[in-house]
Amino acid sequence: MPMDAREIEAMIKEALPDATVEIRDLAGDGDHYAATVVSAAFKGKSRVQQHQMVYGALQGRMGGVLHALALTTGVPQD
Repeated sequence: MPMDAREIEAMIKEALPDATVEIRDLAGDGDHYAATVVSAAFKGKSRVQQHQMVYGALQGRMGGVLHALALTTGVPQD
């Protein structure tokens, strides 16, 4: 069963409470999403580490329930 965009957003915000999260369904199938996540928690982290933090927030659902997630991450602009 595909994941709902609201569920993905809620899981990310639970792990990164200050995050601004934007989810887009790329194919209309509930299986292929793009996410933009901006959080102060990413400060000083490499892009790979930032992505690992988001994947960690999804609690192992990547590659299973959630087939594909194109990620863009960053820190807030002051």
